[in-house]
Amino acid sequence: MLFAVGAGARVVGVGSYDSFPPEVKKLPNVGALLDPNVELMLSLKPDLVVIYGSQADLKQQLTRAGIGVFDYRHAGLADVTTTIRALGERTGTSARAEEVAREIERGLDGIRLKVKDRPRPRTLLVFGRERLALRGLYASGGIGFLNDMLEIAGGANVFADVKQQAVQASTEQILARGPEVILEARAVNSAWPSGDRQAELNVWNAVASIPAVRNHRVLFLFDDRIVIPGPRVVEGTAAMARALHPGLFAATGPERATTRERSGGSRSEAPEGTRRQAAGAERQQ
Repeated sequence: MLFAVGAGARVVGVGSYDSFPPEVKKLPNVGALLDPNVELMLSLKPDLVVIYGSQADLKQQLTRAGIGVFDYRHAGLADVTTTIRALGERTGTSARAEEVAREIERGLDGIRLKVKDRPRPRTLLVFGRERLALRGLYASGGIGFLNDMLEIAGGANVFADVKQQAVQASTEQILARGPEVILEARAVNSAWPSGDRQAELNVWNAVASIPAVRNHRVLFLFDDRIVIPGPRVVEGTAAMARALHPGLFAATGPERATTRERSGGSRSEAPEGTRRQAAGAERQQ
């Protein structure tokens, strides 16, 4: 967000998981949500430290040291543009921040318009589970930015009635909800080795009575733009819409440059029509 609103040149340190834009990789790493390196932060002599709203201890330490703090939370998708505008005010880049926020809002409205007359497949949006198992599975509930992106992308969240951001779902609950599409979304650095893709798909094949499994609509999406609520949420929402509604959106940016894009199923297993529809749904690392 700081780089998007024009304050990137003033950034002196970044978090452990920051990787975009590429310039951040050259900056000192000051820790993350659970392990902030306060000593290093102080050594960089910042005027302002951007922290997450739950970092109360860090906020106290920085305030005692006389350093300004900007704290935020990302709950719903609307919080992305709210935070961008507030960050613009705090960094003296309000005009550019307003442009960025409006671009995001227009982009999301455009996706809504494009899918409004399409059927809305009942979708299970998974963002975490144990490797090679359906244990410890976390899915999007009916609130939060992931749910908002899914709805804009033209999907119907099977856990829309559960008003929390994350649902720890059992196999029995998933069977009862009967999703027509299963989207597993992860950050790029969490991508499974290509040799493990079929094994991970086989985990779902064990519950073949789920419509999404039966119809070869289990899709793996490794894309930071989906799971990071920042300025690229329009691209992330479009990637999700492309997975749900194949052929409706042209692949752009990194997805267009990808040479091996496919669904969670192997090409030899899925029917030809299904394979064509799934192309572009998964960005591979």
